[in-house]
Amino acid sequence: MSETPATSTAALAAGSVRGSATQAERIVPLDALRGFALLGILVMNIQSFAMIGSAYFNPTAYGDLTGANYAVWYLSHLLADQKMMTIFSLLFGAGIVLMSGRTEIATRRSAGLHYRRMGVLFVFGLLHAYLLWFGDILHAYAMCGLVAYLFRNFRPWSLLVLGFVFLLIGSAISIGAGWGMQMLPPEEVASVIRDFWQPAPDKIREELTAYRSGWLTEIAHRAPSAFGIQTFVFAGFIAWRAGGLMLVGMALFKLHVFDATLPRRLYLALIGVALLLGLPTIALGIHRNFASGWAGNYSIFAGAQYNYWGSLLVSGGWIGAVMLACRNERLLPLTRRLAAVGQMALTNYLLHSLICTTLFYGRGFGLFGQVERVGQFGIVVAIWTFQLIVSALWLQRYRFGPAEWLWRSLSYVKWQPMRQQ
Repeated sequence: MSETPATSTAALAAGSVRGSATQAERIVPLDALRGFALLGILVMNIQSFAMIGSAYFNPTAYGDLTGANYAVWYLSHLLADQKMMTIFSLLFGAGIVLMSGRTEIATRRSAGLHYRRMGVLFVFGLLHAYLLWFGDILHAYAMCGLVAYLFRNFRPWSLLVLGFVFLLIGSAISIGAGWGMQMLPPEEVASVIRDFWQPAPDKIREELTAYRSGWLTEIAHRAPSAFGIQTFVFAGFIAWRAGGLMLVGMALFKLHVFDATLPRRLYLALIGVALLLGLPTIALGIHRNFASGWAGNYSIFAGAQYNYWGSLLVSGGWIGAVMLACRNERLLPLTRRLAAVGQMALTNYLLHSLICTTLFYGRGFGLFGQVERVGQFGIVVAIWTFQLIVSALWLQRYRFGPAEWLWRSLSYVKWQPMRQQ
């Protein structure tokens, strides 16, 4: 498989990122899209860094939800929730095809390198989840990547069908779990709701105390949450959602969606579908969740389906918008910086955790539970600005971000050159 024509065309459309290994090795629109998703995912993740875990899923569980705070939550849910994870998953699948194709051209074999890459990422994910932040996604991507690799040579339409089958299974599991919950004794249902969805005041105080205390107290509270995500949540939701999207991403890469070379009308169509169908679907889901009072036995399961499916359409709109931006010469200063952020996505993702846990946890400034959503968004904008500036400056001197360099070196079992030549 050769991606040279797509790469060169995309580079002409978007310009090269100074500091890339070579222009032929980088697909700039793909990097820009990854950078966009990396910045966008912080809009959602900061809620988990700054507030109790339940507030990420149930906005009524903690904090003010009126006026500007409500507006921030509403727009975050509408435009970012599950959309950025969707784009990341698509691009992870695309990356599997890209990396394995290049490796097979050079050595005719790619399995060893791929599985070493996934093994290293798996370890990174475990360290990140248990030492810094329970909401880690690297572990899940490594697990899904082990399986997705097996489908890398399938035809695009076969990948699309398989991917949507995975997504349907994930949706069915959620709906089925909702039905099953109705059969549990009422006291068990109430216990689940109190522990996960609408915690009682004493549970809230316990979590606030844990994350405002030192690292040892914090890790004791974080470890069970991380384990739950890596087991039950992974098996019931993430594996099907992320795994299915990786297969779809492989197909979209093979169809050249991510290199900004398709006709303009196709990218505009993606934006149109997002505006006319995706956003209204999610808005309807928001309305129905509020109408139910954010009842756990509805909003966790059936009520989540509006965003589950609507987010796919809105993600397509974001992809269309970024691809068109990469073809606009006037936006080159922005898209080049986004591409630099995307080229250092692993470093920047881990940096989100380092910055935010220092701000909010007790081993730092201890602001956990004290910053409302408007303030959180102000912090997000500050981090965006920092990463857009620093990522571009870093890649002027170095070939990789620090985490990317370590990941690559451990995967190749050889220290990689770091400085630009």
